[in-house]
Amino acid sequence: MRFIRDILQEATEAGRPVISCEFFPAKTPQGEQSLVEKIVPRLKAVNPAFFSVTYGAGGSTREKTLGIVDAIQKQHEVPTMAHLTCVGSTRNDIGAVLDEAKQRGIDNILALRGDPPSGEAFTKPEGGFEYSHELVEHIHTRNEFSIGVAGFPEGHIACTEGREVDWDRLKAKVDSGADFVITQLFFDNADFYAFRDYLRERGMNQPIVAGIIPILSARQIQRFTELCGSKLTREITARLDELGDDDEAVSTFGIEYATRQCADLIENGVEGLHFYTLNKSRATLAVAENLGFIQ
Repeated sequence: MRFIRDILQEATEAGRPVISCEFFPAKTPQGEQSLVEKIVPRLKAVNPAFFSVTYGAGGSTREKTLGIVDAIQKQHEVPTMAHLTCVGSTRNDIGAVLDEAKQRGIDNILALRGDPPSGEAFTKPEGGFEYSHELVEHIHTRNEFSIGVAGFPEGHIACTEGREVDWDRLKAKVDSGADFVITQLFFDNADFYAFRDYLRERGMNQPIVAGIIPILSARQIQRFTELCGSKLTREITARLDELGDDDEAVSTFGIEYATRQCADLIENGVEGLHFYTLNKSRATLAVAENLGFIQ
């Protein structure tokens, strides 16, 4: 499979954004089968540049993550990135994951500090890493993977010093060997442009892919934004109040809003759109069709 850094470089030179989609490991074998055999094939209609698969809190889905990435690449021949976190892992543990990834033909890693299991505080594992830039450096020394990192247009929820401090830390991660950035979900493009401009002004020229989530229900998006620290715009808040518990109407609005958001990002030179699919296809397909990505 191809390195994502090369895919993004080619797209940038061609002056077009890429589309990518993210999944999480299902809890059951039936869910995994549905993801690989139904959801992924449907989403191939958006002509994805790559897919990605998340890594559970505390590294709880290590085997599932690598297995799903492997299955997607073998069955669908789309480059797929495995997430990898520092939580609860020694250098040797991480080395073993990277060895297995390489054996499975997985060439792309999203390097994250990661979240501890619910209710627990993050503690540096004995013989492990405390910060994601250390993980990036470790992976980079192997010279075997294309490395992505996460960026936060509104600043990381745990960074109390201000969003610019968080953005400086992101630049340090990139300087440690990362090839590209994928952002946390956001809804106000002004935050993304401020984030991008800040990094570009400081010499960070690696591609920045915008994380997009079409809203599916009011309850769901409220929970997500509370967890990740992203804010809803006044327009979204007002519309969700009007629509209440009508999930079908909320989903229709979510598709329309995400379409407008993505169109504006494309007009302003975004290098990629990364859809947080929640292992569903309808909303992402609808937005991609609205944008003309599906022929």
